[in-house]
Amino acid sequence: QVHLVESGGGLVQAGGSLRLSCAASGRTFSRYAMGWFRQAPGMERVFVARIDRSGENTYLEDFVKGRFTISRDNAKNTVYLQMNSLKVEDTAVYYCNTDPSSWNWGQGTQVTVSS
Repeated sequence: QVHLVESGGGLVQAGGSLRLSCAASGRTFSRYAMGWFRQAPGMERVFVARIDRSGENTYLEDFVKGRFTISRDNAKNTVYLQMNSLKVEDTAVYYCNTDPSSWNWGQGTQVTVSS
């Protein structure tokens, strides 16, 4: 059973930056494309970004493109989300998972952007 632990969230002013990390237990991390997802209060969880198994190819949704970067370190079983130029509307709990999601969800990490 793979466990996902997200970290790095916090409270930041609009225009600021945060770097999220997601560590996965187990030995199968490098076999999967990974994604970041987010869930704003009262909303459904939505897809944000994806990175392939090797880390060479990424995809980001338009609402974060140019501001967020996804990366991974397979030696550390970790995927990252660098978030720059944060906006109030980026406020959400952020989760990682395989893409498409196939593992149990972690607890997520709260990102709050103030105006």
